[in-house]
Amino acid sequence: MTRVALLGLAVFASASPAGAQTYVGHNIEGGLHYSVSAPEGASWRLNCRFPPVTYYRSNYDQRSWINQLRDEGSGPSRGRLPLDSGYCEVTKTGGEGPVAIAVGRPGKVEARAVRAAGESATAGLF
Repeated sequence: MTRVALLGLAVFASASPAGAQTYVGHNIEGGLHYSVSAPEGASWRLNCRFPPVTYYRSNYDQRSWINQLRDEGSGPSRGRLPLDSGYCEVTKTGGEGPVAIAVGRPGKVEARAVRAAGESATAGLF
């Protein structure tokens, strides 16, 4: 009988992290603000990570799962993450001038910048 109880506890414990995901519904951009700055038009690659969330994608996929956002571009870009905690890393891939990343929420901002191609800068709030 003890083995069955331990096995049941192990199955329950391994299923707990999936239940810890936050459901954000349609509001996939309701958390931290992020902003990439490249004033001279440099190109960059962005990778943002945050605690896992589920969101409403369509009638057929009402609980889609996500924990990162990726983008590439040049010049400025901005957006929002689903939650008020996470971090973003920007890597300069080419072009002239610096590339910077900033993340913020009311009362708190963190920012970092790089100048050389191939270098990365990370900013985050938790």
